[in-house]
Amino acid sequence: MNTLSSAKLAAPAHQARPAMAAIVGFAAIAPAVLMMATAVASQLASQLQLGPVAIGNLFSAELGAMSLATLPAMFWLPRVNWRSAAWLAVLVFIAANLLSAITVSYPLLLSLRFVSALAGGSLMILCLSAAATLPNPDRAYGLWVMGQLALGAVGLLVMPTLFARFGIAACYISLALLMTLCAPLARCFPQGQQGAAPTHAPAASGPRRGRAALGIIATLAFYISLSGVWTFVGQIAVQSGIAPQQSGNIFAIATLLGVAGAGTASLIGRRLPRSRLLLAGFAMMMAAMLLLLHNPALARFATAALLFKFSWTFILPFILATLADIDHSGKLMNATNLVIGGGLAIGPALAGQLIAANGGSLHVLLLLATVVAALSLALLLALQTPRPTPAHA
Repeated sequence: MNTLSSAKLAAPAHQARPAMAAIVGFAAIAPAVLMMATAVASQLASQLQLGPVAIGNLFSAELGAMSLATLPAMFWLPRVNWRSAAWLAVLVFIAANLLSAITVSYPLLLSLRFVSALAGGSLMILCLSAAATLPNPDRAYGLWVMGQLALGAVGLLVMPTLFARFGIAACYISLALLMTLCAPLARCFPQGQQGAAPTHAPAASGPRRGRAALGIIATLAFYISLSGVWTFVGQIAVQSGIAPQQSGNIFAIATLLGVAGAGTASLIGRRLPRSRLLLAGFAMMMAAMLLLLHNPALARFATAALLFKFSWTFILPFILATLADIDHSGKLMNATNLVIGGGLAIGPALAGQLIAANGGSLHVLLLLATVVAALSLALLLALQTPRPTPAHA
């Protein structure tokens, strides 16, 4: 481990806690529109009379911009004070959302959503990079995931009521207000590594790049597998003859299980060997995929859906913590932001092709997704390094 990383990992708790608050707060707000996509899409269709293509383009712009924020971050992340970058992203996010609330032009709204998501993506990169510098990144990433899911669940609960009274503006104004309340936490980010001298020997860069590449492949495989299956899990319910009301109730409960999965990961943190936690999480995820085979009845479908949602949110913090162990500079975590967006886009596209090629059957998709998840697990286990057992839990 390099000297800079060691110094950061030794940071006292009174510095780590405010940084954790900033990470959780900003990471929850930045992707909130995507987490509330179903409610927002319905309101856009009913209020603005937007068709499926127009709505799809809006959400594609949001997801694409959050992922593409990685590209400029390759330049500014190692050079700019992270606190200054956070303040700028916060201001742009607030302005773009306030303007989104009052615009009546679809092209302008599309542009504003892109700008808002670009700022949000920059904040997500800062959160991912800052979490890697904390003493317990496993716990940090667990809270990172849990905050997003919790705010998304609350949004899905309250937004329909707000939409009925204030229209789509309620969403964008709420985001601007939440970001304004969270803005003071920008000063809690680490200052970054601008101007820091290299502290590792060039000879070590080759193995580190190789490990980073394996980590990226593992993360991409994980997201392709989970997004490919979860996108079409509703179709499995339809093919199995499960009523929409029943499947809707299951998905609502699954949202809570997702929060519980991330919360469990954050509570465990580094108390147990990460390899065992990854094995347990992936075993649950792959079992859930196999339970979805052959048109499951209601009880088996519910078990699979709930287990799937719990397991992937449980796994993700440990994947991110594995990547954080490889590189504390923030560069790998920056690239991870792009990989997450890429996996979320590639998974459904490949899954759709597989379903179409197999006459509407999801059998092959579920089997291949299980194999891809197993590949991700194998790579992640290969990246684990022995860690001394802490004296205190």
